[in-house]
Amino acid sequence: MTLENFIIREIRPTDNLAISEIIRSVILEMGAPKIGTAYEDKATDCMFETYQKERVFYFVLEHDHKVIGGAGIAPLQNDKNNICELQKMYFLPIARGKGLGTDLISKCLEKAKEFGFENCYLETMPYMEAARKLYEKNGFLNLPAPLGNTGHYSCNVWMLKKI
Repeated sequence: MTLENFIIREIRPTDNLAISEIIRSVILEMGAPKIGTAYEDKATDCMFETYQKERVFYFVLEHDHKVIGGAGIAPLQNDKNNICELQKMYFLPIARGKGLGTDLISKCLEKAKEFGFENCYLETMPYMEAARKLYEKNGFLNLPAPLGNTGHYSCNVWMLKKI
């Protein structure tokens, strides 16, 4: 399997079911709680529609015409500091450890810069070690407390990167 088999593209309406199943299956695989996470977000079932607003964007990762992951950006809720949030970044095992996470983060940050954001925020969980290492490798720094109000109270690792 070569990296040429993987593409990153904008989400389509037909991707909703696949990406919602990926998000929920990865949350369960990682042993994360269903409440206070993306598992219970209404947006998880209508990702295409959720990301059709101003200054928001969602990319999916595809392998042989099958959606296997994704990530997006949107303005951080309840924050007035021109910060975007890296949102709903989840990959199936087939996509992990190949540098695709860095590629997807780069695409999201390029889009965030295009939209005029100055910083990018994210939330994760302490036991999602591979994700935390990926974020740190890409320049995200730990914060002592959350920013904005994402509603993901089960996520207690907060990170920020200057764009």
